[in-house]
Amino acid sequence: MPSFDPKVISTKTLHSHLLSSVAPRPIAFASTMDAEGRPNLSPFSYFNVFSSNPPILVFSPARRVRDNTTKHTLENSKLTKEVVINVVNYDMVHQMSLSSTDYAEGVNEFEKSGLTMLKSDMVKPYRVAESPVQFECKVNEIIELGTEGGAGNLIICEVVKFHIADEVLDDDGIIVQEKMDLVARAGGNYYSRAKKGFFEIPKPLSKLGIGVDAMPREVRESMVLTGNDLGMLGNVEALPTETEINEFINSVGERYPNIKEKTHREKHKIARNYLSYGDVESAWKLLLS
Repeated sequence: MPSFDPKVISTKTLHSHLLSSVAPRPIAFASTMDAEGRPNLSPFSYFNVFSSNPPILVFSPARRVRDNTTKHTLENSKLTKEVVINVVNYDMVHQMSLSSTDYAEGVNEFEKSGLTMLKSDMVKPYRVAESPVQFECKVNEIIELGTEGGAGNLIICEVVKFHIADEVLDDDGIIVQEKMDLVARAGGNYYSRAKKGFFEIPKPLSKLGIGVDAMPREVRESMVLTGNDLGMLGNVEALPTETEINEFINSVGERYPNIKEKTHREKHKIARNYLSYGDVESAWKLLLS
């Protein structure tokens, strides 16, 4: 059995072993607001509930391992002392993943990920309307655990109000875990779906995905494509060129004759099939044909 001294191995290796060993971890989908009132949304898997009376949630935006910078969520939490923690279910997991892209300060990740801003009652940050449970919180304390890359920052939050979607409750007002369909984070690209086990989502681009807000309207407002579909489509650096689209059309002409004449709905149904296999590139070429 290999043994490791945390003080000897690289932070990157230590980080990988820790996240793959302590898993799956619940996800805090944290909504904050900066000093100018601009929304920010980002997921964190250093998260759990630590008290019921008072109701305390703790999550930790760690300093980035690669360059020791801090995240907008941490800076906003220090400034405003408010945060909304939204839980993540399977139906929104790809949009959640897209929101973790390192967009510039002031960019609205709600718009980039195609999620809906819902006004809170007790705090200024918005709730994620698609989340089955949303916790409005006041920040009681922030504990900095270190100053180097990988160091956590414990944000201790007190829940001042929370909201539960009707569809996840039984007739007695109790949460039905199967209806929640929660997802959790593991190591590498792995997530865990409470009802079905592990699955993978490629990490967001090191460069910037175009986001849902940059998609053609007929795609963004599709009645066929799901939130997860949009999340996958938004995690591309650029849309295919006209030449690439035409080459694709010619290659699938026998399987899908007259593809250009098909309705948006018909194209979206076929695109969903490509997305089910993780073929985002072909899905985009089809959608833009």
